[in-house]
Amino acid sequence: MSARALIVGGARSGSGKTSVAIGLMRALRRRGLAVRGAKSGPDYIDPGFHAAATGAPGVNLDSWAMPPALLDALAAEQARADLLVIESAMGLFDGIAAADGRTGAAADLARRWGVPVALVLDVSGQSQTVAAIARGFAAHDPGVRIAGVILNQVASARHEAMCRAAIEALGLPVVGAVPRNPDMGLPERHLGLVQAREHAGLETFIERLADVMEAALDLDALLGLAAPLAPAAVGAGATPRPPGQRIAIADDAAFSFLYPHLARAWRAAGAELLPFSPLADEAPDDACDACWLPGGYPELHAGRLAAAGGFRAGLRRFAETRPVHGECGGFMVLGRALEDADGVTHEMAGLLDHVTSFAKRRMNLGYRRARLLADCPIGRAGERVRGHEFHYARVIEPGTDAPLAELADGLGQPIGPSGARRAWVSGAFFHAIAID
Repeated sequence: MSARALIVGGARSGSGKTSVAIGLMRALRRRGLAVRGAKSGPDYIDPGFHAAATGAPGVNLDSWAMPPALLDALAAEQARADLLVIESAMGLFDGIAAADGRTGAAADLARRWGVPVALVLDVSGQSQTVAAIARGFAAHDPGVRIAGVILNQVASARHEAMCRAAIEALGLPVVGAVPRNPDMGLPERHLGLVQAREHAGLETFIERLADVMEAALDLDALLGLAAPLAPAAVGAGATPRPPGQRIAIADDAAFSFLYPHLARAWRAAGAELLPFSPLADEAPDDACDACWLPGGYPELHAGRLAAAGGFRAGLRRFAETRPVHGECGGFMVLGRALEDADGVTHEMAGLLDHVTSFAKRRMNLGYRRARLLADCPIGRAGERVRGHEFHYARVIEPGTDAPLAELADGLGQPIGPSGARRAWVSGAFFHAIAID
């Protein structure tokens, strides 16, 4: 089975793409279709919502971080369905000024595979002017086809009629009009949406979104817009190798930002992933030969982590003989201490020497190119890794450990040494996505 595919794109973040995409996925699943979701770019939260809506794993498709062969392989695997809905990050054309096809924008995916775009436009505060926006999108890039428009935040039947007439006069079909509805918003926190696993009443919320989309969208027209997707299913060797045969993975509300394609690749390579919960005071399974602490929200749970003596003692024993790696939030927990938003300092694992603070916050956001300075669970010394960084916490005491990597931004501008390593332990704020 190979899917037809459609990109749900928008003019900006906050235009309603995620709500439309989730509701559309569930509405089509109700029809008995096998639906899968994907997120353009490095956002690690939305694939969880896609998985909840479709009942199938989500994935990131990142044209900057993933080399073309890996991108094609992941798309081919995700296309084992009737329909693949790809949700755009930010605006459809938003990326970085990189090589053609490697900007990170959803438009790269549309151009690469010929996937049509259903453009979600927030029409609040405007009417006929929306046609000028739609015209601009349609004409901006001949390689990206805007196949239809979904109006969002429609105030009334008259408002819809004015917007619809102006857009359809351009020859663009309007395939839905979603009424203004404050109950459709997804809860957010400092790194974006609250994770799907934490959303109270998630199933009820998704069902409600599907009800809205069934009433607001022309589902048959949207299915008609989708085009066949058949990228070459080439090897995905650019994914970082599994750090061990059995990998202990911290997995709870404090540690959950593990990219789906990494877990999938590690399992395909024969590795076994054994989850454990630091918040439940669990230590990594002693049968494992590597431990991975993903990113997440340890700053919201610092007190519980400090009180989890069994977790911290077990992690220290594990690290005496086997590799332990922490990304972003995991890196924070591997340090000596973490200062929470209230300025209270909590003892952490102490396997690395740094101290981080969420009270003295500063946003770090963007693509990263890392040259590894030593062998570690991400890769071997000298290898170059592409990834992403998004956090508000910062290091307030760097400690004495050697750096893990030399970093540059997405355009190759040097940032400097990053992360830390000591004996079997390593960590950094950046999330690894693919080998460069």
